[in-house]
Amino acid sequence: MLTTRRTSNTLNQVATASIHELKTLLDNSDTNLEHELQVRAEAIAQQHFGRRIYLRGLIEISNICRNDCYYCGIRSTNEHITRYRLTADEVMSACARGYEIGFRTFVLQGGEDLYWRGERLLSLVRNIRSSYPECAITLSLGEMEYEEYEALFRAGANRYLLRHETYDKEHYQKLHPSTMVQEHRLQALRDLKQIGYQVGTGIMVGSPGQTTAHLAQDLDFIRRLQPEMIGVGPFIPHEETPLGAYPAGSLSMTLRFLALCRLLNPRALIPATTAVATLHPEGRLAAIRSGCNVVMPNLSPLNHRADYALYNNKAYSGSEAAEGVALLQAQLDTIGYQIDWGRGDAPTS
Repeated sequence: MLTTRRTSNTLNQVATASIHELKTLLDNSDTNLEHELQVRAEAIAQQHFGRRIYLRGLIEISNICRNDCYYCGIRSTNEHITRYRLTADEVMSACARGYEIGFRTFVLQGGEDLYWRGERLLSLVRNIRSSYPECAITLSLGEMEYEEYEALFRAGANRYLLRHETYDKEHYQKLHPSTMVQEHRLQALRDLKQIGYQVGTGIMVGSPGQTTAHLAQDLDFIRRLQPEMIGVGPFIPHEETPLGAYPAGSLSMTLRFLALCRLLNPRALIPATTAVATLHPEGRLAAIRSGCNVVMPNLSPLNHRADYALYNNKAYSGSEAAEGVALLQAQLDTIGYQIDWGRGDAPTS
């Protein structure tokens, strides 16, 4: 275990810490260290963003997916969920409802559904862009080729979220079928950066087979990539997957990882994810106190929210819903934070 002095020295220079030093911070179970990490991370977030929390309106456009990831409830071979796919009119209706509430960022998320590719997706993005020119459009629709990403960017998409899930190649293959290749995903992140997107990546903390050595590698990768967004949440199993019997990830380790992400990426937009809120009733507030500065309420049609079941018991009502913004603000009031209704781009300086 690190001494208090060595711990403080490492935290003071965490931006240049080695992978071994990052692993040591993750291995240290001292609650004082955990508290200091969170205090420093929150202070850095406030330095760049004040006590403001940006909102993103999440629209889950399809739970149909061509992939068969071993941890995901909407994997292609799961026959025990109700599949759906929103129409373009339903997506535009969700945007209109969100805009009226006050959202200025829309996040289109879904499985790798080939229906929502090519000209159909381009037309949808163009329509959102022309209807809401001042709003940000974030896509989270999986792996595509460079030309597809570039065309979507030209159509008006601003941001793209593609979690790398794990930087360790062997661990990646324990979570994904052989048809999915880690290098293709990493290349996609490089492509998105080159095109000019605000790019997001991230991981699940506590996924089966994960070690603190893996987590330290992930932190180093995120530090080198310098993404504008970092999406991190705990692993939560889904009963209809090969990894459904594994325990959920630790809230404590998730908060520690989030705090280190903030220390390594001071200007990043880091959501307090639905998975953190699902894992623990106070998880979202704890994540904000660990450096997070974004919340993504659900704008999807009410009749489909339960169907986008990535993991067991996914939260989608109350303060997790777009209609529950007043409840969300009441929760934020308890820790002295306010909703910021701006589109919330990542600062560049």
